[in-house]
Amino acid sequence: MKAKQAVPALLLAAFSACAFAQAATKAPAQSYPTKSIRYIVPWPPGGGSDTLARILGKSLAEALGQQVIIDNRPGAAGNIGAEIGARAVPDGYTIIGAYSGTHVVNPSIYKNIPFKESDFTPIVLAASVPALVALHPSVPAKTIKELVALDKSRPGTLKYGSSGSGALNHLAGELFNLATGATLVHVPYKGGGPAAIALLGGEIDLIFNDPASLVQHIKGGKLRAIASTGAKRALAMPDVPTVAEAGVPGYEVTSWNGVLAPAGVPADIVKRLNVELNRIIAAPDVRPKLIEFGLEPVGGTPEQFGKHISAEIVKWAPVVKAAGVKVD
Repeated sequence: MKAKQAVPALLLAAFSACAFAQAATKAPAQSYPTKSIRYIVPWPPGGGSDTLARILGKSLAEALGQQVIIDNRPGAAGNIGAEIGARAVPDGYTIIGAYSGTHVVNPSIYKNIPFKESDFTPIVLAASVPALVALHPSVPAKTIKELVALDKSRPGTLKYGSSGSGALNHLAGELFNLATGATLVHVPYKGGGPAAIALLGGEIDLIFNDPASLVQHIKGGKLRAIASTGAKRALAMPDVPTVAEAGVPGYEVTSWNGVLAPAGVPADIVKRLNVELNRIIAAPDVRPKLIEFGLEPVGGTPEQFGKHISAEIVKWAPVVKAAGVKVD
């Protein structure tokens, strides 16, 4: 009789252990977050990705009740920071600023890229970013046609900066050369912020860069914007024509910024972050601020963001091949 009574007791113990294990697994997501969150930005301070992270991070900290720490990890056109994010523990306490150049262009450029897209969990596509073509005031050109004419009058002398070899704003210049017959010379920097500083100092003549690092200097008269690179005029500077409008039909380069997490983050944490970030992006005190810096709000589901990344990889691969850009 005692042996028969022992069986239910063992089963009860087993069920209790199972229930405890399930509760332990769910607990982090149910109580999330209980500590600060690291927001990796694979670029230095001052550029569009950093600006977006600081705007979103501040509001996300208020929404979650925990500090969001911006961790700038620049280098290799975003590859260094992205790899650090991909290798982080997938517990929801590390999120990664995603930039189109890093995630859709770099796989076609770098022979040994240190991550793959399956290393990440999409959270949200935060913003679409048309670049501005901005010139140092010493450059005697006020339109795209004048810039092309100036370049052809002294070929190979005008220098444009980028966030790094293979970055999308590097390809923007390469595509411009292909489309116009210009011979702009590429000078890589370690991010959009440093490139903008180089332009302000006259080290380079122009840049194809996100508005976040340029708008205040353009409005202050320190730089001159002659075009934007999107299909439509940039919301931040609606008086500036697109490159296509300015005489280069079909030219379009639009980057984007989003938020990723390491692969394997629990689904309910992903959902929580997505809901909060969508709310923040659309908030009346945040949306105008994003637009002011040239970050045109998007939003959406993690699934939509994942599909967008896949489609962008397909779109940019032939452009990279045509431009002949390779980085060892």
